[in-house]
Amino acid sequence: MLLSDKEIVEAVVRKQISIEPFNRKNLTPNGYDLTVDEIMITKTGEKINQGKIKIPSMMHFLVSTKEYVKLAGVSGSLWIRTTFARKGIIPSFGKVDVGFEGNLTLSAFNAGDEIEISIGERFAQLVFERITKPEMLYFQRSGNYMGQRGITLDR
Repeated sequence: MLLSDKEIVEAVVRKQISIEPFNRKNLTPNGYDLTVDEIMITKTGEKINQGKIKIPSMMHFLVSTKEYVKLAGVSGSLWIRTTFARKGIIPSFGKVDVGFEGNLTLSAFNAGDEIEISIGERFAQLVFERITKPEMLYFQRSGNYMGQRGITLDR
């Protein structure tokens, strides 16, 4: 079951979800918009954490979220904001496991024309889902990216 904005706030109060920094303006009817803290163009290694960056056409890039999330009682699914999908950005997102904690590193490909992305811009939506009785939490299974800060490459 997906959590509504009201249920997300309740889960934050109950400490099932932690989002730092938390901005009520980023709540959506069924999720929370995550913002850009750092961007890296993988081919060149160019990385920025302030201002804007131009992402050339046909280029892969990584985004680190400003938000540090902790999921104690829920899992999450990541979705690109339609603003970027309509410009040709193809994300490679997945689930955020119960028990995960850290900034999220998001992978995307620009299949459209060159675009400009600003630090602080809303880039993806995190949709929360209730999960019942997991046998093991993320950090108990592998925890490879537990506590990550900034863009984190494959470990």
